[in-house]
Amino acid sequence: MSNDEKIYQKMLKAIVEHQLPPGSRLPEDKLSEAFGVSRTGIRKVLQRLAIERFVVIQPNKGAQVNHPSRQEAEEVLDSRIMLEPMLIPDIADNWNLKAAQQFRAMVQQEKQAEQDEQLAKSIQLTADFHIKLAQMGNNQVLADFIEQLCFRSSLVIAAYGTKDSVSCNCGDHAELIDLFDQLKVSEAQDWMRHHLSHIKSSISLNGKQDSPVNFNSLFADAD
Repeated sequence: MSNDEKIYQKMLKAIVEHQLPPGSRLPEDKLSEAFGVSRTGIRKVLQRLAIERFVVIQPNKGAQVNHPSRQEAEEVLDSRIMLEPMLIPDIADNWNLKAAQQFRAMVQQEKQAEQDEQLAKSIQLTADFHIKLAQMGNNQVLADFIEQLCFRSSLVIAAYGTKDSVSCNCGDHAELIDLFDQLKVSEAQDWMRHHLSHIKSSISLNGKQDSPVNFNSLFADAD
């Protein structure tokens, strides 16, 4: 993995886990110091994150973590409600005991994070569940698109969500696994629509204040 890729992955992880909250400014000089690379290298990573909509770069203002608008937040979640149920039949075709065991282990991690009141980790684990589930379908293009939507949903939840956005109140993922085990495809599609709609309804579309970030501390283990 190239150095640029490592920096990209670490920054993406920090955004998805909300260590870099929506609206956080991303000064090239401070990031360059934190990662021990040139500003040119940091600029390349920021431009890549901007293309993927995780970062916004404005002339004469620099870069900051994207703070989704109300419209963008709704469109991201509406897109998931529309697309994710479409992959359910293909996922069911590829479902097996190994997959069931893998996803049940993920559910246990989710429940532990929720029990420990680790909201950021809960959001990441929830996104991982949906991403890996989508990858079990036969449409890689759609799976890649859903992956991006899941990451952007994490940003939406960081900006507007609460712990209810990732709690069992939105539907326990174990219920979906049970439906796959029983090959109840239609019921699984209905469950997914309800689950994602509940997440959308849990969102409070009011902004939050961002706080200063210590980049040296955040990326101290960058090597």
